[in-house]
Amino acid sequence: MFWFYDPTYILLIPAILLAMYAQFKVQSTFSKYTNVRNRYGYRAYEVARRLLNEAGLYDVSIEMIPGSLTDHYDPRSRVLRLSQTVYGSDSIAAIGVAAHETGHAIQHANGYIPLKLRNAIVPVANIGTNISWPLLVMGFIFGLTQLIDIGIILFSAVVLFQIITLPVELNASNRAIKLLESGGLFMRDELYPARQVLNAAALTYVAAAFASIMNLIRLLILRDRRD
Repeated sequence: MFWFYDPTYILLIPAILLAMYAQFKVQSTFSKYTNVRNRYGYRAYEVARRLLNEAGLYDVSIEMIPGSLTDHYDPRSRVLRLSQTVYGSDSIAAIGVAAHETGHAIQHANGYIPLKLRNAIVPVANIGTNISWPLLVMGFIFGLTQLIDIGIILFSAVVLFQIITLPVELNASNRAIKLLESGGLFMRDELYPARQVLNAAALTYVAAAFASIMNLIRLLILRDRRD
């Protein structure tokens, strides 16, 4: 019945397929190169610590956190957090992830503008994530155009966040490859698998941004039809 009444759902099919492919790609690529060891024997946290020190970021600490691929850099507490599957691993996949998060720490220290913009809109994007859809659902059910408009505005902040995230993540991955190459931490033939891991991870952000954009287009069409 939803398909009959709302043909705009068809706009989401490419986004759903891309998201499924991106998730498959990142999991399969990470699993593949988890079994390929760094020939120098470095572990992920050791690589991260060395890269941070070379960048002069001695005050950025490294912590291990639960989960798999939950790795992130926290700019507020200046802590690089590596997941259990990454922290003590000497695999190329794990080291690539650790180097990527180190790239974020260096972005923060250097005042990378896209990162500043992303951090600035995080509060609004969080509000949009939590509130936009309840407002939109109520607006469409009860025919309240003002609620629909507010929901679309808040969801637009989420879309903007996803778009700004793309250059931030791509830049962090590029920094990671350069750091691994210039730091003598990888042999040259190990850079390719590391790049494959990071490219697969980047695809998930592309998929998320594309899905958000298609959702926004769909909402605008529905809003126009409501008028």
